Amino acid sequence: MRIVGLDVITMDQGDMDWLGMQALGELQTYPRSAPDEIVPRSQDADAILINKVMIDAEVISSLPKLKYIGLTSTGTNAVDLDAARARGIAVTNVPGYASNSVAQHAMAMILHFASKIAFYDNQVHRGVWVSCPDFCFFPKPLIELDSKKLGIIGYGAIGRRVAQIARGLGMEILPYDLPQYIDSAECVPLDEVFKQADYLTIHCPLTPQTEGLINRERLSMMKPTAVLINTARGPIVNEPDLAQALTDGVIAGAGLDVLSVEPPSPDNPLLKAPNAVITPHVSWGSFEARSRLMKEVTENLRAFLNGRQRNRVESPGT
Repeated sequence: MRIVGLDVITMDQGDMDWLGMQALGELQTYPRSAPDEIVPRSQDADAILINKVMIDAEVISSLPKLKYIGLTSTGTNAVDLDAARARGIAVTNVPGYASNSVAQHAMAMILHFASKIAFYDNQVHRGVWVSCPDFCFFPKPLIELDSKKLGIIGYGAIGRRVAQIARGLGMEILPYDLPQYIDSAECVPLDEVFKQADYLTIHCPLTPQTEGLINRERLSMMKPTAVLINTARGPIVNEPDLAQALTDGVIAGAGLDVLSVEPPSPDNPLLKAPNAVITPHVSWGSFEARSRLMKEVTENLRAFLNGRQRNRVESPGT
């Protein structure tokens, strides 16, 4: 079997072990592949491994030998699943590998706004503490998370892990998820989540129902002291609306690990919005999570070669 990895840079930062995958066939990997490089590099491949490289119907029709597409991610939007199914190409993904890491990052964002460690560290290194007459100083108030309300939109594996950590800090959980994913009796009504939450964190998938879910109207429901966290998908948030809300003080802050276009355009309004903390889509990428991902990607392909279905993705038309 000839295996081609088209964009392995996100999974492998030079610290992953490929021996398991190499045992399954002839392996060729590329850190990145431009759109015009996808077909030439995959022409003789039986299996391809992808993360964000787009495999649409045209690409699939250009790869007659292709039998398998292994997603090195949970999301499946990079593949035209109907076209793959029509050709009998197996598609697999890796659910759940980064739940701990994403939950940790979301809580780090919350703690950033509550404990203001980066701000106080900056004050100390600028010499403010050296010149202070007191043993401590409080130019910005600190916030105790105990009894604060945490709204969680998307109550799957990651959302529940966030809830578990937050409960350890004494926070009250306001869960919400789309009806098809959760028993509605467990949910708080969506508008109430926006109205009551002191912190609101997003962990739902990007779907037609969730695109633009966070917009001007819903932001206006939130407390002026509230903080929004998004480690899910950028388009769930209307970015101009959020930037304006931050500028106008409608909410107190936003912690974002994802944006609608990545890398962002220089004119993305959130890059200049006050109290917007932005990290470059790294919440999923701890060494431990990437190691799990590598193992799962390898086991998915091994199962396929042995005639077993493992983490098989069905097309919407199935």
